[in-house]
Amino acid sequence: MSTEEDPRTHPLPTYPEMILAAISVSGDDNGTSESAISEYIESSHSGQLPPSHPSLLAAHLARMTETGELILVDDGYLRSAPDAAPPPVKRGRGRPPKVKISVPADAAPRRRGRPPKPADPLAPAKIPRPRGRPRKNAPSEADPRQAGLAKRPRGRPPKVRPQFREVGFV
Repeated sequence: MSTEEDPRTHPLPTYPEMILAAISVSGDDNGTSESAISEYIESSHSGQLPPSHPSLLAAHLARMTETGELILVDDGYLRSAPDAAPPPVKRGRGRPPKVKISVPADAAPRRRGRPPKPADPLAPAKIPRPRGRPRKNAPSEADPRQAGLAKRPRGRPPKVRPQFREVGFV
């Protein structure tokens, strides 16, 4: 037996470990491209990689970027600082849905429309009136000037014609 180790006895490290190793070996301040990471992994673990290596690498890079382990800068990946804040959560398109307020099951359902104003206990009692605008032709009891007036007919008044007198001949 030779002293050379069989590559099949050592399991393949996880993709995040291989990606972080490739970025640390690269040491590029502007970030390491996806192709450079792939080349490093292929050269260091040749023969052990699955046939779906390119798609696995892309998926792990995307997931690590979303979780904040990596930062994508100008098509290059950098390790994030350990004390750095996680990246902001990306919203989907359109308006976000309204937050649903949980209502207890025994509560009465909300009424439609504007809620009523709170009642003031010191306010004088309101006199109920009929709804809507008062009728125009109905004389009100409060105004005595309109009580004796006759109702005018509709339309234009007729033209006044002068009265003719009989003229006698003498």
